[in-house]
Amino acid sequence: MRTAIIFTPKYLEHDTGKDHEESPARLRVIRKELEKSGLLATGRGSMVKPKPVRLEDLELVHEPDYIDLVKRFCKSGGGLLDLGDTIVSSKSFEVALLAVGGTIEAVKLVMADKFQNAFALVRPPGHHAGRYYALGFCIFNNVAVAAGYLLRYFGLKRILILDIDAHHGNGTQDVFYSTNKVLYLGLHQDPRGFPGTGFIDEVGEQEGRGYTVNLPFPFRTPDEVYLKAFDQIVTPITQQYKPEFILVSVGFDGYYADPVGELSLSAHVYTKVFSKILDLASQSCNRKLVAVLEGGYNLKALGRMATSVIAKLAGVPYTIESKRSWKPSTGLVRRAELVIDEVKRVQSSFWSFEGS
Repeated sequence: MRTAIIFTPKYLEHDTGKDHEESPARLRVIRKELEKSGLLATGRGSMVKPKPVRLEDLELVHEPDYIDLVKRFCKSGGGLLDLGDTIVSSKSFEVALLAVGGTIEAVKLVMADKFQNAFALVRPPGHHAGRYYALGFCIFNNVAVAAGYLLRYFGLKRILILDIDAHHGNGTQDVFYSTNKVLYLGLHQDPRGFPGTGFIDEVGEQEGRGYTVNLPFPFRTPDEVYLKAFDQIVTPITQQYKPEFILVSVGFDGYYADPVGELSLSAHVYTKVFSKILDLASQSCNRKLVAVLEGGYNLKALGRMATSVIAKLAGVPYTIESKRSWKPSTGLVRRAELVIDEVKRVQSSFWSFEGS
């Protein structure tokens, strides 16, 4: 089998309340489009049910006191878990354990060569959650725990976490800021409004210096600059780092009509991005690749965008239409390209960009 698709209907039981962007409807539209596409009938992808993460594995990233706090808060009925927008319900603790467990199951299946790659259709998302805090709809950091699992139980020494959500993965960066065993590389919108981290000069510390790379693009950055950043920043750094495993935090909120994100990417860009990621995985880590759902809140387009990525992973033809006709100004494109130039300047202390 080529692609494992991690999913359980229990992910729908994380109740964020009426009109919250991170709703169960997100997974419903993805499941509906997957079934409509015929992808599952091809035999190139297979649905896999997850198991809850063990608490000792959750503690690879999260503090025991924080885990206990979430458990007690949900058991008491839930509510607003952080100071902003992370809503939990009575079942959210158990669902969050399944989200982390599903991400771990994905990496285990790929490491065991049972599947070539995997997409974890999990919720709640995770990349904003830190060791002892919830933030931005995230309770536990699914990708970070999976990376910790690979380090602890498989003895890997070089893991790439590629974060393509529209918002900076502050929690993931936080967890691995001082290690060279995990390279965090994030492409996101200007983070001054939220989450307040993810700037170019955040490059890591101690042994991790040079192993955090941030590309904070101006609002409304289009496909052409985003793809240029992959070619000129992501590709050369990944080729030099030679990761043993690639984890991708996949947010579809960079889509131009997303109600939460502020980039201006087309629906097509995600398949183009994953074509590049698959090439990098083939070059560096024997195709060991797991993608994990983070953001993406336009319910009219989310199902098609997620299915297009899963189809790309599975090697199944799938056509996605994008009606965007907006053309960026020359000034906007130049400002976005200046971000690439500045990242090269800062990161040239650690990586070579010759020829890129």
